[in-house]
Amino acid sequence: MDADVIVVGAGLAGLVATAELVEAGKRVILVDQEPEQSMGGQAFWSFGGLFLVNSPEQRRMGIRDSHTLALQDWMGTAGFDRDEDEWPRKWAEAYVEFAAGEKRSWLRERGVRFFPVVGWAERGGYLADGHGNSVPRFHIVWGTGPGLVAPFEQRVRAAVESGLVTLAFRHRVDELTVSDGAVTGISGSVLADSDVERGRASSREVVGDFAFEAGAVIVTSGGIGGNHDLVRKNWPTRLGEPPQRMLSGVPAHVDGRMLEISAAAGGNIINPDRMWHYTEGIENWDPIWDNHGIRILPGPSSLWLDATGKRLPVPLFPGFDTLGTLEHIMASGHEYTWFILTQKIIEKEFALSGSEQNPDLTGKSIKQVLKRALPGATPPVEAFKEHGSDFVVADTLEELVAGMNRIAPGPQLDVAEILRTVRARDREMLNTFTKDLQVTAIRGARNYRGDKLIRVATPHRLLDPKAGPLIAVRLNLLTRKTLGGLQTDLSGRVLTADGQPLPGLFAAGEVAGFGGGGMHGYRSLEGTFLGGCVFSGRQAARGAAG
Repeated sequence: MDADVIVVGAGLAGLVATAELVEAGKRVILVDQEPEQSMGGQAFWSFGGLFLVNSPEQRRMGIRDSHTLALQDWMGTAGFDRDEDEWPRKWAEAYVEFAAGEKRSWLRERGVRFFPVVGWAERGGYLADGHGNSVPRFHIVWGTGPGLVAPFEQRVRAAVESGLVTLAFRHRVDELTVSDGAVTGISGSVLADSDVERGRASSREVVGDFAFEAGAVIVTSGGIGGNHDLVRKNWPTRLGEPPQRMLSGVPAHVDGRMLEISAAAGGNIINPDRMWHYTEGIENWDPIWDNHGIRILPGPSSLWLDATGKRLPVPLFPGFDTLGTLEHIMASGHEYTWFILTQKIIEKEFALSGSEQNPDLTGKSIKQVLKRALPGATPPVEAFKEHGSDFVVADTLEELVAGMNRIAPGPQLDVAEILRTVRARDREMLNTFTKDLQVTAIRGARNYRGDKLIRVATPHRLLDPKAGPLIAVRLNLLTRKTLGGLQTDLSGRVLTADGQPLPGLFAAGEVAGFGGGGMHGYRSLEGTFLGGCVFSGRQAARGAAG
């Protein structure tokens, strides 16, 4: 054998798996079709959010959380309802236990630290046993995505120096080798060297071929978000017709190739129609990859309108129910929506997903992070407001709607109707009580210390001149995560269609639906993608080492 284990994919799940295998004394070949400068994959570009339960950070912020509450939220969100959800459900239970148990201490042992203010993602807005996080659980890694990747990359590189790990970049796997019913290796094409910057599309020129053998293969190659044809092919009927236009939240190499290659070797793919795409995408004015979109991480105060100017229904407020909002948008007949807000709101409530959009957190600058509590938006947000093609800024609502109509790809908005909607919302600000449930949600959010400090603006009228200027943002659909994938047991072993392990083949990360072939079910609680890579990568490595 060329190694004890081959790991296909040098993203976070692959790095975690490789590091864990090295700790077990195994020889590993780490293979990736991209250049070495792209080590870390999608995780490098992430905001670095991790789902933790009953953490010290939560307790210091006055949050009471528990394993029982988190499991209730997860199951109410996942909505498992299929026969093939047996393993995904087991993975969900195991992951919530991990998040409420050793996850934080295990990561801290490896050098991972956390920003002290816990974020509140996917707030739900339904009943207690329905979708959403009952409490804030979104823990931002100090250093964002690169800060999470670095400890595992360092361990892998140290193992390269000691001879336990061989790095094989620009090696594209085309086939899994199967002998006597077991996966015994990989073969494929050697691609031409490429010096493109991280995230940019690299050459697919073939300059040779290769074949490696090992006792086990772990596939950690990611999802399908960069392959829009594959996204549309698997688009769920419950969300209507596939969108014609989508921004890409991930680089082009997130192409889903290894799913079909693994299936050809006998692996079973389940829940391919479960996926997680964002509705608050904006076109990157300074793109890294083609069609590069950035997600706004919104606070709850912006007024959300559909393409015709109608307000989105309860509880589809900013940050409450991503897939519920996506379903509503697709049923509207238009693929974009609008935020209307004020300068006061954008300063407090707009954050942008991505390590490169948060240089203060990514660079671990306490001085710069403290400025978030001061008046003014972050420099990346202001840059989008100034340069972004989806932004309109005006002093009056009439001017704002005129600007929205200039960039609207669909119906023209009626300024009188928009004015009526905005004034109706503003009248609800006259009292601390209201019938408008979004206003109630805003006031409720400010009961949480973290939201009041840096996340939710003081409730005010949109037409208050002191809060201006007015801002409109055209929101686009943005591809991101695959929630289905290769079916695995709790050891990460890939299962065949008859439910039996396929000898020699393991999977982890997004290619396995972050565990089991879909541990999130239909929806995510957020902070669970990176954590899913960590947990499933560790599980698969321990399974393969055993």
